[in-house]
Amino acid sequence: MRMFLTRVFGAMVFAVTAAGGASAQVTSITTPPAGSVWNTMASVIAAEAQKSGGGRLVVQAYSGNAQMLQAVDSKDAEFTMTDINDMIVAVAGEGDYSAALPNLRVVAKINPFAVGLFVRADSGMTRVSDLAGKRVPSGWEAFPLNRPLVSALLEADGISYGEVVEVPIPDIIRNVDALASGLTDAAFFAVGGPKVAEVGAMVGGVRYLQVASDEQALETIRKFRPAYYFSEVTPSPVRVGVDAPMMMLTWDNVLVAGEHVSDEQVKALLASIFDNVGAIGDAYPPLRVMNIETAYVDYPGVEYHPGAAAFFAERGVAIRAVD
Repeated sequence: MRMFLTRVFGAMVFAVTAAGGASAQVTSITTPPAGSVWNTMASVIAAEAQKSGGGRLVVQAYSGNAQMLQAVDSKDAEFTMTDINDMIVAVAGEGDYSAALPNLRVVAKINPFAVGLFVRADSGMTRVSDLAGKRVPSGWEAFPLNRPLVSALLEADGISYGEVVEVPIPDIIRNVDALASGLTDAAFFAVGGPKVAEVGAMVGGVRYLQVASDEQALETIRKFRPAYYFSEVTPSPVRVGVDAPMMMLTWDNVLVAGEHVSDEQVKALLASIFDNVGAIGDAYPPLRVMNIETAYVDYPGVEYHPGAAAFFAERGVAIRAVD
């Protein structure tokens, strides 16, 4: 784990310092704050892009997912990463988006993104339904995509927000800090996040809670977003809090660009990613699953950037139906 965190920190430093170097055109990618999985992924990809000729990519941290997408839509940034479900509702102006964000374009599927609720290892809780009567983060004013996610997790395992004690928490990082400080009994985060490892070391260990994953549970989570699914997650040093194989709520993590970004910029970034999966995966192991053959997916309600479509055509990759 120490080696993993050292590599990630090195990538973040490289991504930041490289931005002050050469005179190549600078593009930016929006993420949540440092400690989040998206920030880590973007930092690693930015470092590789700088080394491999994919361009200077600066990581810009925002407090929440809506701000990240709005910055790209309004041409204040070029790229972001997000849950494909969040992009679908953002483009349509649905859910927590009061106005449509029509300038967002899919670039590629990056990886499956497993998420869950976790607790202190000594809490005695093992399932999401054990949270009945416990203090759970809610509100998510700065990170609204967590509202359907946490609701879906609770209801898949047979409870709801009405059966827990809601503790208003604005964003993803402070939700984990609240668990560490004792303000809440659970936190929500993506598996493999550096912030989970940090808090686990502080409190003597953490545990992700099991959730029902049968057909009824699948039907339940898809009431919230159409492209949620379950996948099996196995233990690894990066996946702090996962001690045995378990099914977890999952979405497809996608790279997104603004319509204003040139085809050449998109193609250069995609080449730096998919031609260097090994190096990127060595820096952040969850990205080892990136695969150009499965990166071009026909998601409903969104469009691909023409530069991405051209890149996949040149590489002989056909668009795939959603699983």
